[in-house]
Amino acid sequence: MLTNIVRKQWFFLLVVIVGLSIFTQILNPRFFHPNNLVNILEQISSLGVVAAGATILIISGNFDISVGAAVGLSASVMAMLIKAGVSSWLVVPIGLAVAVLCALFVGGTSILFKAPSFITSLASIGVFQGIALAITEARYQTIFGKFEALGAVRFFDIIPLIFLVAASVYVLVYFILQRSILGRRIFAIGSNRQAAYLAGINVNANKLLFFALNGLLVGVAATMILSRIGSAQASTGAGMELRAIGAAVIGGAVMTGGKGSILGTFLGVLLMGVISNSLNMLQVSPYFQDVTFGMVLIVALGVSSFSQLKQRAV
Repeated sequence: MLTNIVRKQWFFLLVVIVGLSIFTQILNPRFFHPNNLVNILEQISSLGVVAAGATILIISGNFDISVGAAVGLSASVMAMLIKAGVSSWLVVPIGLAVAVLCALFVGGTSILFKAPSFITSLASIGVFQGIALAITEARYQTIFGKFEALGAVRFFDIIPLIFLVAASVYVLVYFILQRSILGRRIFAIGSNRQAAYLAGINVNANKLLFFALNGLLVGVAATMILSRIGSAQASTGAGMELRAIGAAVIGGAVMTGGKGSILGTFLGVLLMGVISNSLNMLQVSPYFQDVTFGMVLIVALGVSSFSQLKQRAV
């Protein structure tokens, strides 16, 4: 059993995270300070929620690279409504609905035009960003002090509420993937779409459901970001899609579908957070941080490809 655990990709990620944390602590003793650890948890929470949705899509053989633009649109709509005096109890459902509609647009056009979701989501980036720019007139929508409960609350003055929300999302996605009929359909469609269809699975209807779930999680992430930073604009979620997909791939998700782990995705997100925090504490240029993330993703893709070739050889 121990041998099987050691061979898991999530175990390798855990070792890397621990090793990197110890290395940074040696160079900068402030790394393990409670405030810094809490800062890491806060930073990875919203990305983690987006990555959880990306994991569902990747396992099912789909992609949505428009989620960053959808985050910007959803957060901007919520910020504008809050500034107009609309109750938060109404604003949040509207923000979630906007994100779900964005995801359904991507999934729906993919089905309608029989095109890869990668292509339809690429085209949708301009649509969502354009709408956000039009309604905000390309201005920041600032709401400081009006929607900070989610981003400011800490249990026992230590654990951020937004991290607990993210952790709850991961538990939910775990049960969806591992303990539900929907989860079996996600893996089945991602592994072999034609075989799933012949087995009686409505592939298109389930595909829309997968995108809707992804959109819901994107809306949750947009809500978390807005509450945490107190402002929004069209570019609020820029770049999140690549990091979310990267975290899923680093965690063991295969780009061709049919394989992935929500635990691996969480550790992939955590690794990204630790790397970013470590480089900041070691005063490394932000430009080199982007290089580091890119190299980590390339290495993860290489490991994934090597593992698949090894399995085929067996």
